[in-house]
Amino acid sequence: MNAVGIARPRIEGRGKVTGTARYAADVPIPGLLFGSIVLSTVTRGRIRGIDVSAVQDMPGVVGVIDHTSAPCLNPKAQGVFGPDGQLLLLQDAAVPFAGWPVALVVAETLEQAQAAAAALPVTYDEDPHDTAFTADHPAGRPAVTLFDEPVDIGDVEAELAASAVVVEQRYRTPEEHCSAMEPHSATAWWEGERLEAIDSNQGPFTVAAVLATLFSLSPDQVRVRTEHVGGGFGSKGLCGPQLILAALGARRFGRPVRVTLTRAQVFLATAMRPAIDQRVRLGADADGRLRAIWHESAFEISRLAEYLEGCTELTKTLYAASAIRTKLTAVPLDILPPFSMRGPGAAPGSFALESAMDELATRLDLDPLELRLRNEPEVGPASGLPFSSRNLVACLTAGARRFGWDQRDHRPRLRREGALLIGTGLAAASFSAGAFPSSASITAEPDDTFTVAIGATDLGTGARTALTAIAADALAVGIERIHLEISDSALGPAWGAGGSRGTTSWAWAIAEAAAKLREQDYRGTATVDTSRSLGDLPTHERHAFSAVFAEVSANPATGEVRVRRLLGMFAIGQVVNPLTARSQVVGGMIGGLSMALHEEGLRDPVSGRHVNADFAGYHIAAHADVPDIEADFVPDFEPGIPMGIKGAGEIGNVSTAAAIANAVWHATGVRHRSLPIRLDRVLEE
Repeated sequence: MNAVGIARPRIEGRGKVTGTARYAADVPIPGLLFGSIVLSTVTRGRIRGIDVSAVQDMPGVVGVIDHTSAPCLNPKAQGVFGPDGQLLLLQDAAVPFAGWPVALVVAETLEQAQAAAAALPVTYDEDPHDTAFTADHPAGRPAVTLFDEPVDIGDVEAELAASAVVVEQRYRTPEEHCSAMEPHSATAWWEGERLEAIDSNQGPFTVAAVLATLFSLSPDQVRVRTEHVGGGFGSKGLCGPQLILAALGARRFGRPVRVTLTRAQVFLATAMRPAIDQRVRLGADADGRLRAIWHESAFEISRLAEYLEGCTELTKTLYAASAIRTKLTAVPLDILPPFSMRGPGAAPGSFALESAMDELATRLDLDPLELRLRNEPEVGPASGLPFSSRNLVACLTAGARRFGWDQRDHRPRLRREGALLIGTGLAAASFSAGAFPSSASITAEPDDTFTVAIGATDLGTGARTALTAIAADALAVGIERIHLEISDSALGPAWGAGGSRGTTSWAWAIAEAAAKLREQDYRGTATVDTSRSLGDLPTHERHAFSAVFAEVSANPATGEVRVRRLLGMFAIGQVVNPLTARSQVVGGMIGGLSMALHEEGLRDPVSGRHVNADFAGYHIAAHADVPDIEADFVPDFEPGIPMGIKGAGEIGNVSTAAAIANAVWHATGVRHRSLPIRLDRVLEE
């Protein structure tokens, strides 16, 4: 291989920095109309009336669609986890949560549509609502078991009773929003009974399939394109309200309609990470050997849709123990349906588990690094399956050496710089690896180049650049001979950009198509689908691993915490492009920093509505918050998967918040079991 493993700048980089790369809201469409969404201001109830006549004669207004005038949608449409009521927009008068779309105003310009939407009178009959999440909520029930199934191995109670030291604590994380730079935008138009769309999403083929079901069309009647996406982090993994409403508007008015959400609407109408309450019990012998791990997690969901926040996956992966028990509880509330946010389940799960491990190390008077090393498993702790590859120890030891961990006094509140308290912490992480079925085609062109077509999506992670290198090596040609076509549902089934499985899934399909084309003596077109070959993969535990080390300062007089250093060591299989891979994991670590210190979605306890649906009230890490960040990779290779690839998208995010929280304890001597670590929680008398 000559291309994979070489650091190269992004193929589309010049277009992005010069502004010539077109995002969903940038593509010129003849005859375009603009739609502006009106969102519910009540949390639960019914629409009593919408006075369309009040805005119908405003400048540029073409019309208003609401539940009395919208085209019918197929109620059998389903999302990732099954039936999904949030897809059925403008179909009845019911309001299931604050921020529910109740109307779409369509006008000749965006400004005219927004002005009319702001002026549209809507009245409601309010019903009692419940948005107050608690772990012991009476509506709580076992979560769906699509993945992260609960386990109960060994006798947890007996092992805890026999333990020399037991740690039992609860850890809480709030609602968190994906906060991508690019707001959600879609343009839709009809060509007879064929629906065309340009949309900002993470998987055009999957989104097109949902859209086809919603409008009772065959899959070949819907085409969704996604040229460039300005971040997603999970919130663009669904068929979003912007696309559904744009398609409804285009059908009603017979012209292309573009719907772009405002920043507030992104907060109110697109998916977030749910609030989570976790209880962890650890039992260990005096030497630090774990006897029992008991991890229960409760999280909020909407009454409209199922969702699984798999917080206990790491608990079944990271450490050996004689007994392991996990449990997931879903609490249905009158809220927007949550969905995957970067490091879904694993990031909040890591905060709980790795904070508890740090607390156990303190109780045992043991180095937190040594505690983790002493509990390294030989096989999957819950499954008993062999690991395909496992390089967590390499991440921990290499990171400790580079960070200077051996100079650390493990007692808290000893290092000072003037008024500042200084502390360091670490956390380990895993994230499941693998691939999902995808198709790809490679065509040998007359000019000795190759057109590689696959329905992948580049969220800004450098997928175009990585896939070009993968295709070049698979065909044994130079990268200059590869022309890549992606981001189009018409290119065939393909896994979306999510779950740290995008590059792995697409690389597998490209490698198989290249092998087939070589068998054809590099002539014609080779098309493959990896469904069958994926099934031949041996059953192993497959994970990426990481260790993150953090140094913080805390000012007890002001409550301010600053992260001064972050170091992450990662085992992500063969690194396709070290330049963009490092960018991904550094971006993930910044997201983890933001989770630790800033991000908190807040609701008014009386109205149930979000009170900080903007970047003024919902804080995310800015440049001034980001310290010196170092990230590197340990040698790793995933057997059985083409080119030995694992995912890099999630793993940077997973353990960073826990490492920072552990460092804050080391600085202050105070353990923070609720995120974010706000000023008022650190402030001392």
